[in-house]
Amino acid sequence: MSSESGSRGPVDPRLWRHSRAARGYLMLTVGVGVVTAAAVIVSALMIGTILAGVITDPAARTVAAWTTQLLVLAGAVAVRVGSTWAQTRYSHRAALDVVAELKGQVLEAAAAADPRALAPRRERLATVLTRGLDGLRPYLTGYLPALGLALTVTPATLLVIALQDLTSAVIIFVTLPLVPIFMILIGLLTRGTARARLETMTRLSAQLLDLLAGLPTLRALGRERGPAARVRELGEAHRRSTMAALRYAFLSAMVLELLATLCVALVAVSIGLRLVYGGMGLAAGVIALILAAEVYLPLRAIGAQFHAAEDGVAAADEAFLALEELPAKAFGTHHVSPGPVAIRLEGLGVHARSGLAPHGLDASCQPGLVTVLTGANGAGKSTALAAVLGLTAPDEGRVLIGGRDIAELNPQSWWANLAWLPQRPALIPGTLAENLGADVADPRVAAACARTGFDIVLAETKDGWDTLVGAGGEGISLGQRQRLALTRTLLSDAPVLLLDEPTAHLDAAAEAVVLGALTARARAGATVVIVGHRPAVLAIADEVVEVRAQEVAHAV
Repeated sequence: MSSESGSRGPVDPRLWRHSRAARGYLMLTVGVGVVTAAAVIVSALMIGTILAGVITDPAARTVAAWTTQLLVLAGAVAVRVGSTWAQTRYSHRAALDVVAELKGQVLEAAAAADPRALAPRRERLATVLTRGLDGLRPYLTGYLPALGLALTVTPATLLVIALQDLTSAVIIFVTLPLVPIFMILIGLLTRGTARARLETMTRLSAQLLDLLAGLPTLRALGRERGPAARVRELGEAHRRSTMAALRYAFLSAMVLELLATLCVALVAVSIGLRLVYGGMGLAAGVIALILAAEVYLPLRAIGAQFHAAEDGVAAADEAFLALEELPAKAFGTHHVSPGPVAIRLEGLGVHARSGLAPHGLDASCQPGLVTVLTGANGAGKSTALAAVLGLTAPDEGRVLIGGRDIAELNPQSWWANLAWLPQRPALIPGTLAENLGADVADPRVAAACARTGFDIVLAETKDGWDTLVGAGGEGISLGQRQRLALTRTLLSDAPVLLLDEPTAHLDAAAEAVVLGALTARARAGATVVIVGHRPAVLAIADEVVEVRAQEVAHAV
């Protein structure tokens, strides 16, 4: 087993803490293990008794002589089959529930976390959520049931063997620790490989997605075949990672199977020799021989199933770290009244990589006015908007909404009062109409499209509002995405508008129309805050606020 999981024991206690479905499933697994152990022992006792009686007593070679024992044997077999069926049936259902529960919790934790704390984990969590946690199913459907049997069947059957034949019990007691010892040795050999594979898959996925996202641009430039070599390299790296995992899995399975087979063979040889020389009874020998294989079987299954589920365990470890280490923002309970509201920044400072960005930002954004935040790249303009949104907590100073600290506000009531246009607008897979989120037959939609130039985009598309876009707006250009997001923002009746570089991908004519619409919204009483540095944007500003960063000098 890998050191990561080994340091926490066979079952990660965080699984018990974070998943209600896992708690019920673990208790079911232990219960099934107890029932299976009883069925195995009763079956072995009945088989040994019947065989010994039939072989040694000619008068007892009739079915009628063993009716009771046969009925008990049939009942034990039926109980074992039923327990195995129940374990298999409910393990897959529980696995789906546990994976879905963990995915939901990780998504909630990521949504509630400060964006700065989430940024270093974003790609890893994306891999964990899309396919990493799905690898936890073999752990839940294979490894945990095997572990439950090892905790119940193995000690119970060893105890019965000791009562029947102490010599066989001593042999098993001496050889049994060899199985976990070899599992540990294999774990030392494969230490860190699961986490390394997760990191490799995260890196490969991010690079491949970047290549795919850039293909339309490369194709427009006639260089779509340029990344072919890089794609081949990524595929080869994926192949090497997968083959390494398969080699370790086959190696561990072969070693454990061979070891368990040799251990059972030692017990069988000992029983056979003593039966030949009359050193033990036939019934005791048959019972000990049947149960010897059952002693080792759960441990063999643990070794085989653990490596099959190792990738899922590594993904779950990353998910648990996210749940425990991503700091959740503290929200207040005060509700913001609907309507225009003043926004004031007092000495706002947010920690960045090399200091504070922004640093000491003071600004007053009043209803009816257009406030423009400008400054150098990296000064913290977008971060200041994130602080106003309540997505980033200030490290210095404070944000006041209507004279009240934003930390005291209920976020839902505050977000209901504003429309936000980020630098990269969020689009969902679906039609343009679904991304607009409004009735396209409404005259206001046509007017908004005319102001942003999106009516030209619709005229150029074959299906108009029914045009399909992929994840992140795949299928339309950056400028078209920006125009759609602008149209969506202008259709909002929110009294507060926060816009980050709203005219970045627009030509001069379209920019003038959009800025005119924003100015009209401000004159109608809305609070309009724009991040920008283009001359046309600065020209419409009622107040221009220079945003500056403070860099911390590092000692050489």
